[in-house]
Amino acid sequence: MAKVVSLDLELKVSPQKLWGGVRESATIFPKILPSIFKSIEIVAGDGNGVGSVREIKYGEALGELPPAKERVDAVDDGKLWVTTSLIEGGVLGLYKVFTSTLKVLPGGDANSCLVKWSLEYEPASPEVPPPDSVKDNAVKTFKALEGYLL
Repeated sequence: MAKVVSLDLELKVSPQKLWGGVRESATIFPKILPSIFKSIEIVAGDGNGVGSVREIKYGEALGELPPAKERVDAVDDGKLWVTTSLIEGGVLGLYKVFTSTLKVLPGGDANSCLVKWSLEYEPASPEVPPPDSVKDNAVKTFKALEGYLL
């Protein structure tokens, strides 16, 4: 049975500006967080459209985590949301399902936004712990992106 971990995070950049950074994450994330993202390479599609696949090689902060392939399952540039699934490598041996959804909503003023991120996961066995570090790394990533965009 699938489980969900989620977070809501208020950032000091406009929704459109943050969304632009998210859409350029293959280039930006390895620059701003090389300890987490060694590289992100587009291996199918344009990297942002439905069906696009990106290969993520992780940095030393994530230890010996093997590279992963992530597919864009759904996206709406007008409503600023995207859903992606891990399809190969990474932590996929531990989880049968590993699907994240990101929504960027207006914040309290024109120069802020609310990030709503969730991860649906299904452990491969009862012994597999929840992916709490993924949530922590999501917070680090969004805060680093905010700093980069300011």
